[in-house]
Amino acid sequence: MANSNGSSVAQNFETFFNGWLVRQERFHRQLVQALEYDDEDEIERRGSLIQQVLSHYEQYAVEKSRAAREQVLLFYSPPWLTSFEKALLWVGGFRPFLLFKLLDNSITELSPEQEEAIGRVKCETRREERELTQDSAAIQERLAAVPLLNLVRRYGGRNDGELSELESAMENLKVEMVRAVERADKLRWSTVRKLIETLSPVQTVKYLAASAEFQLTVRKWGSQKDQERAT
Repeated sequence: MANSNGSSVAQNFETFFNGWLVRQERFHRQLVQALEYDDEDEIERRGSLIQQVLSHYEQYAVEKSRAAREQVLLFYSPPWLTSFEKALLWVGGFRPFLLFKLLDNSITELSPEQEEAIGRVKCETRREERELTQDSAAIQERLAAVPLLNLVRRYGGRNDGELSELESAMENLKVEMVRAVERADKLRWSTVRKLIETLSPVQTVKYLAASAEFQLTVRKWGSQKDQERAT
């Protein structure tokens, strides 16, 4: 039943994710187009577009949290991602510090006040990312015991009390993994929010466009490499 449930969660989230990526491509085009004009109507539309894009990311976070609570192990090696995307994973997603690299590459002019505010956010994010990395490493070490539990179930060799204790430990570990993923997602999302609060609408559109382009490029490149290895 657990395997069946896991398969169902994976299929459902993969279906959602593929649809989400289609919308991501559409938003990327709209963000790029929004930078081409400076009339009043376009300025107004930028604000609306920014909110739509942020809602788009919020939808992803909500669906991911729901699926992770059902089958958190999937998000440590998501079958819907390419091998290259998996290689970039950090606690179920991208490293928050990547957000600052995207900012450096997309925004060339920042005021002294903006640079100071971003510097504070960077220090906070670096500290929290370091703590999460340490906690995640401890979870990964304990996760190495999972194959042992599977062997015990298959071949026996322990009494019911010992098996029950192992299964209880595994359930506790899954709870910790869910918490880690949710903490990481919260850090990712709060970092995005804090950065956007320091940017002007035009800078925000540039930043969101660069972020979407990066994700779509990584996925396209990863898909090409997977196809090459399969042939």
